[in-house]
Amino acid sequence: MKLNTWEPNYVRLFETGELEKRAGSALASLESCRVCPWECAINRLKNEKKVCRIGRYARVASYFPHFGEEDCLRGWHGSGTIFFGWCNLRCVFCQNFDISQNENGAGKEVIPQRLAQIMLELQDMGCHNINFVTPEHVVPHILEALPYAIRDGLRLPIVYNTSAFDSLESIHAMDGIVDIYMPDFKYWAEDKAQRYLKTPKYPAVARQVIKEMHRQVGELTLDEVGLAKRGLLVRHLVMPGGLEETRAIMHFLAKEISKDTYVNIMAQYYPAGRVNDENFSEINRHITDNELAQAYALAREMGLHRFDRRRKIVVSVG
Repeated sequence: MKLNTWEPNYVRLFETGELEKRAGSALASLESCRVCPWECAINRLKNEKKVCRIGRYARVASYFPHFGEEDCLRGWHGSGTIFFGWCNLRCVFCQNFDISQNENGAGKEVIPQRLAQIMLELQDMGCHNINFVTPEHVVPHILEALPYAIRDGLRLPIVYNTSAFDSLESIHAMDGIVDIYMPDFKYWAEDKAQRYLKTPKYPAVARQVIKEMHRQVGELTLDEVGLAKRGLLVRHLVMPGGLEETRAIMHFLAKEISKDTYVNIMAQYYPAGRVNDENFSEINRHITDNELAQAYALAREMGLHRFDRRRKIVVSVG
């Protein structure tokens, strides 16, 4: 894949008018919102709000070149992350709790032209991609902003960085627009999902949308310098005492997606969000080295073999 000839698919969709057509349909759907699996059916065009607490306009909590992402995304100049405010899940352990659930930390509303400008600013900073973090509830807003950004020169790969609690309708709307899907498959069992994520629907939804993401983009492909250009990258946050969940998720990825799936087995869990304040003592600790080693062993046992390995990077200043 030549660096100097690669062009994202969304450019062609823009040139044919398909992108703006999808944006129009997505915005119209906000009148009786079913953007995510909650299917609240409220009129967000009139700024009505329910589970995700977002109305007519998206909220951006922060944006910057992120050097904590996977190697193939952060590269040498960072992944251009845009953290959207609030969320459609209520994970009790959320490590971004201040922007996902805290009333005071959800960022500022942005009109589509401003969201487009943010994408272009990140491109001008040298970022390797545009990384939409927690986009599940703002897909129409992203689609509305993209034509402005593309018209003014956006040409970076788009990363859809999600909890995997997405609607199929939203993922279909992003077909040919998203280059890299990055879902975090958190829990397999419905009772665990209810306890920790506050919805038993999560596992079935995640399985369904990850299959569709893989159908759209296939296995992760890298260019000649190791940067991701297109494909599926699945994250799995290893939880204290959660290895049976890990086993089931790795089995699903190997048997129903592909043994060539690129997986980031994440070790950075720490008690956050509501864990310390409420009765979640079973996850009120870090994971052990043995738990992490067992998580990798389970993945390998299922036949998975493509894992994110963090290298040390040097960020030059000035």
